[in-house]
Amino acid sequence: MNLKLPFNTRRLSIVNYQLSIVLALLLLMGCSEKKVENTVQPESFIRIQGQDLIKPDGSKLFIMGTNLGNWLNPEGYMFRFSKTNSARFINEMFCQLVGPDFAAEFWKAFKDNYVTREDIRFIKQTGANTIRLPFHYKLFTDEDYMGLTAAQDGFARIDSLVEWCRESDLYLILDMHDAPGGQTGDNIDDSYGYPWLFDSPASQTLYCDIWQRIAERYKDEPVILGYELFNEPIAPYFSNMEELNGKLEEVYKQGVAAIRKADTNHIILLGGAQWNGNFRPFKDATFDDKIMYTCHRYGGDATKVAIQEIINFRDSVNLPMYMGEIGHNTNQWQADFCRVMREANIGYTFWPYKKMDGSSFVGITPPENWNSITAFSEASRSTYKEIREARPDQAIARQAMTDFIEACQLKNCVVQKEYIASLLMK
Repeated sequence: MNLKLPFNTRRLSIVNYQLSIVLALLLLMGCSEKKVENTVQPESFIRIQGQDLIKPDGSKLFIMGTNLGNWLNPEGYMFRFSKTNSARFINEMFCQLVGPDFAAEFWKAFKDNYVTREDIRFIKQTGANTIRLPFHYKLFTDEDYMGLTAAQDGFARIDSLVEWCRESDLYLILDMHDAPGGQTGDNIDDSYGYPWLFDSPASQTLYCDIWQRIAERYKDEPVILGYELFNEPIAPYFSNMEELNGKLEEVYKQGVAAIRKADTNHIILLGGAQWNGNFRPFKDATFDDKIMYTCHRYGGDATKVAIQEIINFRDSVNLPMYMGEIGHNTNQWQADFCRVMREANIGYTFWPYKKMDGSSFVGITPPENWNSITAFSEASRSTYKEIREARPDQAIARQAMTDFIEACQLKNCVVQKEYIASLLMK
């Protein structure tokens, strides 16, 4: 049966049909991925032009500077500890030495004093233009780290550093030095002796989540040069090293995708396998339009031959290469190698800015009775009996730790003038 609808009825049906289409489109739009919205123009950020980094004014940026190592990722040797060489081991040792409450107070004072606005101003005066900040992923979780749990202060610490860098006209690279599960498998990533990140979907999810949150917070901050997804992946000690190397690029891509959900402005830095020295695992090196690569090197020959393979990779992808860590050598070696890097167009940040003894921008003089802390850190502490027998007098230990906080302040440090001069930043 063919019923002819009245005109008004037919018009109402057409309107309803059109409304249903509009509602369906709105629903589809709501389900699609949210578009990244930046309030600062892309021209305000460091950009990539071939193998060069370009500043907003159009001039070239050749990275020169230092690493704020030990501040937000403690390492044993910078305290003169040997066996006690990772953040987790150091904290456990301090808790055994003086109790968890005093240890927590020490870490708070340590973070407040080890790097301050005055340190950043001093770094600027050396001729540096860039700072690399190594940080631990736990600073953005509810895990126990440096005296805090649910009230972690990662964003507060970085916010302060961003402000100080802006005041001193310095660029900042954020380096996840310790990734969930561990990306290296040695003390430098505070891991459990294996790079579990590459075998653990849960750790990969957490790593991506943290980077997305960081990117969301700093997407409009031009002081930040870029995000370094993690440091020195996959130590060369493992029998399945090549298998792990084969997973590296994919885990990097996950991190890049997470960041790009929030931030399309910043450069992302990727390091090679085996101490940031092996770039052969990269098969799709230009998968993002704001990628640069970072290498590390300590010791060896101070000639271009020593980094020719790295230069060859850089030239093959035609993207910037940057020496994120270098140092711990003679002043003459450093000066010679800085000339090599400048000739090769590879910028550099020396490691580290501050630690006990030399081979840094400034040196910390060990406080009185610090040797008692060092002795405890080296002692066998595998049983409670051994802990009790090795523990020094509480008054001496607590005073030495308190005195360290005073000793680490810039005003009390020894400026290593020859070391700084060897970096050719002026």
